[in-house]
Amino acid sequence: MADAGKQGKRSYAEFDVTKPSIARTYDYLLGGKDNFAVDRAFGDRFINELPGSAVIAHDNRGALVRAVQQIITHTPVRQFIDLGSGLPTADNVHQVAQRYVPEAKVVYVDNDPIVLAHGRALLAENEHTTVIQADLREPKAIYEHPDTTALIDFAKPVGIIFSATLHHVNDDEDPAGLVRFWYDRIPSGSHVFISHFRSENDPRSQELEQVLQGSLGRGRWRTDEQILALYGDGFTVLEPGLVPAVRWRNREPVEELTDYQPLIAAVLAVKD
Repeated sequence: MADAGKQGKRSYAEFDVTKPSIARTYDYLLGGKDNFAVDRAFGDRFINELPGSAVIAHDNRGALVRAVQQIITHTPVRQFIDLGSGLPTADNVHQVAQRYVPEAKVVYVDNDPIVLAHGRALLAENEHTTVIQADLREPKAIYEHPDTTALIDFAKPVGIIFSATLHHVNDDEDPAGLVRFWYDRIPSGSHVFISHFRSENDPRSQELEQVLQGSLGRGRWRTDEQILALYGDGFTVLEPGLVPAVRWRNREPVEELTDYQPLIAAVLAVKD
């Protein structure tokens, strides 16, 4: 995508190009081109002020790919809802799942209009996949959306994905309540994947949290106990539990972690 500064902001009237977007900044950190100057400036704060922190985006993506592979190849789950999916990159959820099960169904959800536009273009010829513009903090609207009900059969196991999204939900917005909403609507055997910024109560995580809150006005690092508590009762956390994303079911040997790699953690649980 060309930058707004080159074509004029009127070309992007439906987008707020004065504030960084989580989805577009993440796209930039992963090497994508669907972002604006404001997103790159925000991403550059991580790259330049906190050298090495961009590895968090890559580690998170790797854990998501492995989680989808594990779910589609080792469980009965054949349908997914990706809450806060972000912009399309290589190895999206539907690409990973449909590599093994071509009829696997995926609903992507994001509140960024650019995600909607690009996602719909990408998925125009994929009858098993759709993208809707909605906010994960309004789960009822997602659950009742006609595109969701057209693809997802809630009588069968579902994979619910919160990939690097719940740390953007403040405590007073009840992130555990969002997980509980889906728990109440998915059958036994459904899986819920969470990756989340992980606080070690040290200067590194505090500095990252300050950057996030200072630029986006929101964001909450959580401890291991707080992340696991998002599941509530009725879930069984699967091996290896909550671990740094780079080590979550990674078949490649992982040597000593950098200072930033422990700060993004991943975990998968199944509804009992």
